[in-house]
Amino acid sequence: MKKLMVGMALTATLATAVTPGFGSIGGNQEKAYAAATVTYKVTASKLNVRSGAGTTYGIIGSVVKGQTLSVMSKSGSWYKINYNGRTGYVSSDYVQASGTTTPPAESTTYTVTASTLNVRSGAGTNYASIGSVKKGQKLSVVSKSGSWYKINYNGRTGYVSSDYVQASATTSPKLVVDSFKTLGNAQQVILVTADNYDTKSAKIQTFEKVDGKWKQVLTANGVLGQKGFALSKKEGDMESPTGKYTIGTAFGRYANPGTKLPYRKITANDVWVDDSKSSLYNTWQQKPANGRWTSAENMDIPAYDYGFVINYNESRTPGKGSAIFFHVGTNYTAGCTATSKEQVVSILKWLNPEKNPVIIQSPVSELDKY
Repeated sequence: MKKLMVGMALTATLATAVTPGFGSIGGNQEKAYAAATVTYKVTASKLNVRSGAGTTYGIIGSVVKGQTLSVMSKSGSWYKINYNGRTGYVSSDYVQASGTTTPPAESTTYTVTASTLNVRSGAGTNYASIGSVKKGQKLSVVSKSGSWYKINYNGRTGYVSSDYVQASATTSPKLVVDSFKTLGNAQQVILVTADNYDTKSAKIQTFEKVDGKWKQVLTANGVLGQKGFALSKKEGDMESPTGKYTIGTAFGRYANPGTKLPYRKITANDVWVDDSKSSLYNTWQQKPANGRWTSAENMDIPAYDYGFVINYNESRTPGKGSAIFFHVGTNYTAGCTATSKEQVVSILKWLNPEKNPVIIQSPVSELDKY
């Protein structure tokens, strides 16, 4: 049987994007400058914090009215925030900013390229030199005025010529999916990893390709079969199969929670045939058996409140394993993958069949196979 047995108070010192008339640095790269302190406060009674910029992303927590947020940037109508040491997103409709209201772009590093560069009291060579900076030195840039950068120089305001300062946007850390070579046209990936073959504990991550770049959407704890991952899956071995699989029908004992996947509501008569000798092996059927099988798993159980079919053993090879699902649970399974109901629903809402989603299950040491 595959069922599972299983307050912040921060004020943000922000960096604002280039304002009109400031020109550009380094072509089309993102630009950011340190700006005045801005306070962002929650105006809703309770506001969900999500793992991405949209209501389709999973909820990782919440903030309450009057709470002050550490805002890093803005993406559309969403603020990117620091939430208990994690990156989160909140709707800007329920956050009020006092002071400069333009949130920052991604951070940018500014480095001196001249051997010695004068720091002046104003934006021009006619202003007095108040000191100098050396090649390779990092600068705290406040803004740009014409061809001059306004900087924080030893606690004072200074200006340096932009001709001798190079800006390079901070690059985002490389994601594990960036190195995968077997994804084909998949634009959504659910990655299930474990430290080794023998552990039942798993890490679940979701990724989506946006404008040609992979973005991480969600991270959650999950569980595998009682005996961990399978080197070679067999019926009844209590192990979860490794590999890359497409995603099948979504299901649940309740109404569609909002998934775009084909959805089937479970009834009391629904079963999944696990009789290897039956011609209906590894298929969803309805009782009574009428001699069509001798063994089948009841689908109307709490573990299947919500979930989806992992398209494993689509050839229905006898004895290779059946009823491999992604479903609700927190202890261990008999061969499926599971996580909390909240996370299952969040992933169901996020999945989009038009993006050819796949699920990859693997020990961390074998990710290079993908």
